[in-house]
Amino acid sequence: MTFDIRAADLVENPTPRVPVSLCIDTSGSMAGDKIRELVEGIGLFYDAIDEDDDAHDSAEVSVVAFNTGANLVQDFASVEGLQRDITIAPSGLTHLGEGVNLALDTLEKRKSLYSDTGVLYFQPWLVLMTDGQPNGDKSELERAIQRVTRMVASKKLTVFPIGIGSDADLDVLGRFTPEKPPLRLKGIDFKEFFEWLSKSVSKVSQSMPGGEPPIDFGSIRGIEDL
Repeated sequence: MTFDIRAADLVENPTPRVPVSLCIDTSGSMAGDKIRELVEGIGLFYDAIDEDDDAHDSAEVSVVAFNTGANLVQDFASVEGLQRDITIAPSGLTHLGEGVNLALDTLEKRKSLYSDTGVLYFQPWLVLMTDGQPNGDKSELERAIQRVTRMVASKKLTVFPIGIGSDADLDVLGRFTPEKPPLRLKGIDFKEFFEWLSKSVSKVSQSMPGGEPPIDFGSIRGIEDL
């Protein structure tokens, strides 16, 4: 998808956008049921957005996968432009910092495009999911944590750090949100979480940028009590 096509979409549909970045762990430990349920959950998230009149015109989603390195699987796009047949083969290590930095870089480019086309946008959301301990470049991880916490503090980002399973490093995830604890998924119940996420996106899209309703983190579905 070229810059011109993506810009044309914003001009033709100037509805304020809700940018949602999914930054997902696709390391070797995610093989099997985990990755299958995750991909299915993302598909259900897309379907729910498509079927919601408000979210349909507002939501834009990107997907960044990280293992040994990071890869932009889906650039920001409205529901019509989302790739529905995502194929992910888990392998390698857990370069979490590299993944988050790529997700933030992609978000900054999208925000620039919003500004260039005069489209307003709501506070972006970053959903970070991992089942293990980060083992990439430590400087990349520290840079990612600093970038996220700085954006959260200045109300330029809402982040959902989510651990998958008992091996997820909640201490590291907690550094992305020092004001509140990280979250842990119940088993591999991605469906409930993405159902909650789609409803929350719809609720935000019914407001105005700068006047978004507060997110009730206690109501997030599919999450364990820690």
